[in-house]
This record gives sequence, structure tokens and C-alpha cells, in this order.
Amino acid sequence: MQRLFEGRRLTPTQRRIAHSMVRRAGDVPFLSSVELAELAGVSQPSVTRFAVALGFDGYPALRKHLREVAPADGAADTEGSSNEYQQAVLGEIENLRHLADLLADPAPVERAGQLLAESKVLPVLGLRAASSQARGFAYFAAKVHPDVRLLDEGGSMLADRIDAARRAGASALLCFALPRHPREVVEALAYAREQGLRVVTVADSAFAPVAAHSDLLIPAAVGTGLAFDTACAPMLLGRVLLEAMCDGLPEAQARLEEFDVRAGTRGLFVE
Repeated sequence: MQRLFEGRRLTPTQRRIAHSMVRRAGDVPFLSSVELAELAGVSQPSVTRFAVALGFDGYPALRKHLREVAPADGAADTEGSSNEYQQAVLGEIENLRHLADLLADPAPVERAGQLLAESKVLPVLGLRAASSQARGFAYFAAKVHPDVRLLDEGGSMLADRIDAARRAGASALLCFALPRHPREVVEALAYAREQGLRVVTVADSAFAPVAAHSDLLIPAAVGTGLAFDTACAPMLLGRVLLEAMCDGLPEAQARLEEFDVRAGTRGLFVE
């Protein structure tokens, strides 16, 4: 049954239904849509939409399919099979393996790092689900880059902040773009390129909606095994880009050492 959901872009509500089905795999083929809705704690129409999202005409067709494959699924299950939480972790491990394979060719990351290092002002964009990735990168980047500007809020002022960064000397913009992709991010990247910025993007796929508005896109898949996406690979890729940027900043090591001295003087951290 788990294979039925793999590779699908499901909403959080639909994932709750999927997880409930996996937990009660033996019972689900015999439940009505109302019973499944009660089991998952969602509405009956949500169950119908879920079935359609999986490519079926409706829930009866999905239930018929489950009844047909139930023996095969049951035979495949073993006493030591992973639960849904373990499956989420294993899925992320697989995403990290894919990222490691991608980084076998370091040229794109090195090129991205150089673009970021050469930008006198570095705007870092990430909205909604990607805001934590952008904030984490900006926090560390500010220790080595002279002027990092976090753009983690949308609205009409987003273009103004891009303009301000451009006037102050920005030549590149780093964007973290994760599902579900906000329309504002696509519009902001299009605007940034119109203003002459080179856009480096970390996205969940090379075919993400932001691809058409990126000069250099490096993909890192997100995990979809839980109700909300997990983003271990994009976070790690952000740190890799940070390392590549440091390699392009001659004063990066000196800035880090200076910060360590100040931190010790001020007693910032508990030993």
C-alpha cells in the first residue's frame, strides 16, 4: 500500500488519510469512505478527493483496487517491516544519497558559491516552508559575508527590498524554494532577474516552478513520508553552498576567527 502513495504530491490532509490507511492496511479495503474519514479525522469529501488525486474515479474504485492487491501487500509485509516514522527517516536517507551522487560533480556548487561570494550584498529569499532554510543560511552566511539580507516575508515590500539590495551592490540572489511553491516566490525571482540579479536556487526538483526564473538551480529532494514535508537534503545543500561561498571569500576565515574572539570576550556560549 505504501507504494501506492510514493511519488505523489499530496496535501497534508491527504497524507493523514494515507498514513491512516497504512496503519490499518488490513481493514481499509473493507471500509466505506465515511468510515475511512472518521478513522483519519477528515471529512468524507476529502477522502473522495484523495482517491481522485491517486488517479481513481472515486473512492469505490480505490477500494476495489485495494481489495485486489491486498493479498500481495499482505504477503510482502514482514514482522520486522518499518513503521511510518522509520519509513520517513529511510526516505530522507535516500534523498541524501541522491544529493551525494549529484555532488559527485562539484562544478555547479562551486559556480554558485562564486556567484554568492562576488555579490557585494547578498539577498537570501525563502518564503513559507522555505523560510527556515533561508534563515539558517543567512544566519551563518552573515558571519563571513559583509552584507547578507534575509527576505523571508512576502507582500508588496518584497520587490522594494530586492531593489534596495540591487542599489547597494547585489549582483546575485540565493533562493530556497520548497513545496508548496508560493506564487510570490516565482514572481520575486522573475523581478530579481529583470533587475539584473543572477539567481541561484535550491529547489526540491529541477522541474520546480522556479526553474524558469533561475540562472543556476541545484535540486535537493524533500521527504514526503509525513503529513508535512521534511527538508534534510535542502538544508544540507544550503550548508554545502555556504562552504563553497566561503572558499570564494578571501576574508572568510579571518571573519570567523574574529567572531570567535568576540564571542569569547562576551561570554556568548556556555562551555
